[in-house]
Amino acid sequence: MNTEISADMIWKLLEIGVIISLLIPIAAMLVWVERRLIGIWQDRHGPNRVGPGGVLQSLADLLKILGKEDWTPPFSDKKLFILAPVIGAVAVLMSFAVVPFSPDIGVSDLNIGLLFFLAMASLAVYSVVLAGWASNSKYALLGGMRAAAQTVSYEVFMGLSVMGVVLLTGSFNLREIVLAQTDGWLIQSQFIGFIIFLIAGIAESHRLPFDLPEAETELTAGFHTEYSGLKFALFFLGEYLGVTLISAMSVVLFFGGWLMPAPLDALLPPLVWFIIKVLFFVVFFILLRTSLPRPRFDQLLAFGWKVMLPLALLNLLATAALKLGGIL
Repeated sequence: MNTEISADMIWKLLEIGVIISLLIPIAAMLVWVERRLIGIWQDRHGPNRVGPGGVLQSLADLLKILGKEDWTPPFSDKKLFILAPVIGAVAVLMSFAVVPFSPDIGVSDLNIGLLFFLAMASLAVYSVVLAGWASNSKYALLGGMRAAAQTVSYEVFMGLSVMGVVLLTGSFNLREIVLAQTDGWLIQSQFIGFIIFLIAGIAESHRLPFDLPEAETELTAGFHTEYSGLKFALFFLGEYLGVTLISAMSVVLFFGGWLMPAPLDALLPPLVWFIIKVLFFVVFFILLRTSLPRPRFDQLLAFGWKVMLPLALLNLLATAALKLGGIL
């Protein structure tokens, strides 16, 4: 028995190590993918000097960031200043523990996997709030306060948007939610819930057009104005991992995870189908950055509470009524 437990533990540790060792380079490569795609859409070259097609640009940027002086301002709260970027990166990485990548690949099969994801998303807000507070800078503090208001607001709608999925599948387990979509993806019955989840996910990850906590034209660099070196790299890592996480969760909750309708399911392994779906959403995130202007902060919060909240509640009410009526 002890031998079996030890073997299972070793296998899980190896799985965790492999997933983390792949996620971090993927986040770095997304920087290159984003710049290349934006270059194509804006009819310019993009990175094309370092390596074939500029593919080594991310490595060059990483070496440059790590070569910068890892400076901690003397006027800051040093312990919180160092802790803030670590919280952000760890919270996002922890969220990947419950993502089922394929029928056999996934760190943890928690019965409350969806709640765990929402909890980790809530913890991530401490990263930007503490960064703004600990920097003891007015621009960083304003960025941190914006991030707190934006994230807390849109977390409410994100939680409500996935309750329709829970009602239809009867589970908070992400693997069971995927398996419940064998006969049809939930995007068909939860389209409004998906739109709300996606918008809330963009706001949670502070990506354009909802990058108001770090709006360069207003707040220099927002909550990470005073950061440099490795600590800035952790914020950068957290942002791109957040994009990947929201894309993966959109696929798991609304697009059948690794599942594909026949006969497409036999063409490629489940993991490959999952990666293709996630890449589609990552490209969509990048396209948004090149397409939409940034709203005012008051417009962002008003849109959340006056449009998103009523829409999320109506979607939940309609789903519950149709479920009780036996239609769904």
